This record gives sequence, C-alpha cells and structure tokens, in this order.
Amino acid sequence: MKRTKTKHELHIADVYAVTVLAVNFDDAKRLFHRSLMEIHFAHTLMLSRQKILTDPEAVVCLAALKQLQQKDLSKAVFGAGADDYFFFIEKCLEDIADPDIVSKIHTARSRNDIDLTLYRMKIREELLLFIEYVHDLRSTLVGLASEHVRTLMPAYTHGQPAQPTTLAHYLMATAECLGRDEQRLRAAFETVNKSPMGACAITTTAFPIDRDYIAGLLGFEGLQLNSYGAIATVDYMAEATSAVSVAMLGLGRFIQDLFVMCSREVGTLRLNDGFVQTSSIMPQKRNPSALEHCRVLASKSLGEAQAIMMAVHNTPFADMVDGEDDLQPLVFEMFSDAQRTTRLLAAILNNSVFNIERLREQAFDNFLTVTELADTLVREAALSFRDAHLIVSRAVEASPYATDFSDIVERVRQQANDVLGRDIDVPRDHLLRALDAQNFVESRRHPGGPAESSTIAHIVASEKELSSDQRWILAKKTRLAQYPKQLQSMAEEVIANGGGH
Repeated sequence: MKRTKTKHELHIADVYAVTVLAVNFDDAKRLFHRSLMEIHFAHTLMLSRQKILTDPEAVVCLAALKQLQQKDLSKAVFGAGADDYFFFIEKCLEDIADPDIVSKIHTARSRNDIDLTLYRMKIREELLLFIEYVHDLRSTLVGLASEHVRTLMPAYTHGQPAQPTTLAHYLMATAECLGRDEQRLRAAFETVNKSPMGACAITTTAFPIDRDYIAGLLGFEGLQLNSYGAIATVDYMAEATSAVSVAMLGLGRFIQDLFVMCSREVGTLRLNDGFVQTSSIMPQKRNPSALEHCRVLASKSLGEAQAIMMAVHNTPFADMVDGEDDLQPLVFEMFSDAQRTTRLLAAILNNSVFNIERLREQAFDNFLTVTELADTLVREAALSFRDAHLIVSRAVEASPYATDFSDIVERVRQQANDVLGRDIDVPRDHLLRALDAQNFVESRRHPGGPAESSTIAHIVASEKELSSDQRWILAKKTRLAQYPKQLQSMAEEVIANGGGH
C-alpha cells in the first residue's frame, strides 16, 4: 500500500528540499538571523510611527519580537512547516502572539527589500572588518619602513637584480598599494551602506512609509534611492568584491616575494619559530608554512571573488535568485579568507627579522650601481646616454665576476678608448663613488625615491593618512555598534508607553 504524502511533502519536492532549501535555511540562520531581527524591529517601529499599526498592535508586535529575540534558535532545522528561515521566524512569532496581529509586521514590505537589506548589512560588517585588517597591515609596513630607511637591498626587475634601493622603499611600495586598497574598500562601504528598505517588491508601496526613518534605525547612511535598482542591482556586491580581489592580487605578489626571501639561498628574511613548521623526516627544515597559508588564502579569496562575478554575469536586471541565497555564503567566504590573509600576514611581519647584512651584500653585488656609472659619464664627460650605456655594458661583460670597483673603473676607461677613440676626463674617485650602493640610493632624492629624506617624507605623509583613516574606521565602527542599542531602546520605550513614539 502506497503511503499518502503530506501537504508539505506535496508542496516541496524532496530533492529540492535537501539540495537547496535545507542548505539555504542553515545559511540564513548562520549569517542573517541578527540582521533579520533588526529589520523586523526597525520596520515595526516605522509602521507604528507612521500610524500604519495602531499603538496596541505595535506593542504586541514589538513584545513578540523581543520574546523571540531571547530564544536560542541555533538548533532550528529546516522542515518545521516553513519553506525557508524567513517564514520560520514568521511562524515563531505567530506561536508567541496573535497571528492576526503579528502578521501585520509584513505590511508595506517584501521579501525582496528585506533580503537586499540584510545582505548589505552583513556585507558592510565584513567590509569594515576587512578594512580594519588592511589598515593594521598597512600600519605594520609603515612602522617597519621607519626602522629600515637606511637598510640597503636589491630591487628586482624581470626576476633579476636591477638597482640598489632600501628595504623601507620596498615596504612603502606595498604600503602605498594597501592605501589604495583601503580607499577602494571605503568607497565600496559607502556604496553598500545604503538602505533598500521601502522598495518592497520593486515599485515601493501605497502605504505612507518613511524610508529615511528606517534607514537611520538600521545604521544606513542614506537610501538606495531608485526602488527598481534597489532590488535589481548587484553592483553593491560587485564593487565590494572587486575591491577585495584587487587587494588579494596585490598581497599575493608581496607574499611571494617574502616567500623567496625566506629561502636558504636568498636568506634575507627569517620567520619567527611560531610561523614555521619542520618536516616529519628532515630535522633541519624550517618551512615558512604560515606564508604558504597566506598565499593560498589570498588566492582562494581572489578565486571566490571571480566566482561571485561570474555567477551574476549576464543575469537579468531584476529580482533574481542568482544573486541571493546560494551566492551570498560565497561572498562571506571571500571576506573570511581575505581577513585571514591580512591578519596572519601582519602577525608574521611583526614577529620576523630581516637579515640586514645579507640585504646589504646583495645591494653591492651584481653590478647594481652601473646605471649611476653611466649617468656619471653623461653628466661629467658630456657623453650621450647611448655611448655611456655601451661603454659600461662592455666593461661589465669584460669583467663578469669582478668584485672590486677599481677593476670596473679601469675597464670603463679601456672601453671608452675603444668606443670613443679617446679617454674620458672624469676623476677616478667620481667613478668609484658612482659605484657605491649607498651613494646610488642617496642621490635619488625625488619624491617617492629611495633616498633617506624622500623615504622619511613618504613615511610621515603615510602616518598622517593612517591617522585620518583610523578616525574614519572608528566612526563607522561606532555607528554600527550604536544603532542596535538605539533600536532596542526605542522598542522597549514603545512597549513601556503602550505604543506611540
């Protein structure tokens, strides 16, 4: 005899329930419960203020919400007579208070504007946390740079030693990238932190709602104004995703440099013992495992960002499932991996040691200063740069393993006779000075150059920017920390006063 299916089983295909609805239920419970409850409180307060709810109705609804807020719903599971977590919460409210009254909470709103609002609430929270970690990493780099303004090191182009610079100059390059990342992330935060509430399904409502009021209650800074766009757009998510992906791309390149510096052959960076792991078979190994984790986490976050973009690419400009329940968890995995990357990398750099002597040796090796030698011939011997380049190039080729600057100077004089047919009238000590790595760096005093004065000026400017950016972060954190308290206080006041504001 065949078993008769229940009404609920007829309504939802079993495979759909298992593969989609149950998964989305758990994701919503984990990611959006707090935001959903705050939206319920804020919308109810707005309905009360606008007299869409009577005072007694507002008291019943707010009291029910407060009672539900105190319940532990962490063990709630899909299938309790509700298709998703929103309807589950609605059913819980109806179990607490008169269903005919608490159902009025949903007046003048839609699942559409609710969903888009809670997505933005969660994204702004994760964005702000990531901005803070980026800021901390940037501060770490600027602090390290201030300690190494005179630490010589080789700069690389095409994977080969190129010219001398300083460790501070190199670190400030990455700090500057992070500064731009922070600006992009801040711009994304401003885009995200606009309220869609009141857009309803897509065309607002005929009820006399106050969109600005509910936006303020929920900590937003203005409205996502056009109701169609408030529901249809995904650019708020795409902008945040783009900013994260650019940050991870840049950090991935920096992490790879640090990884190479840790190698025994290069030997210019030693990680703290807490960030290395040994081998199960090779006792001598100091594997820079923490950097490897940083690298893969950055790559994961970048890949997740690309997947998010691809998921919403070519979808209609309308309310679509593609950007909702199934995609949102990936957005927060992207943020989590990006946050882990920056937090771990800052800790690594704060607890590791650069080999200053080895960096200096490398700065004086491999003919890194001969660009300045050619420049000296141009300035003091009135040569064209092409002739000076040819002379110096031939001198280096003739002494590929020379370690004594005197040998190079003599080769330059010989090659000048071959190329020009005459000697060059430049004092020997000027040519020797041109080959000194410290002189090379200190002669490059332009803004953004590696000279000590230029680097210090960059550090001072960056410290001022960091202070300003820290104030921005603190202001946003304060706003997001205060609005839930104000929301609860207002709800309790309405309950205590028997309605009204």
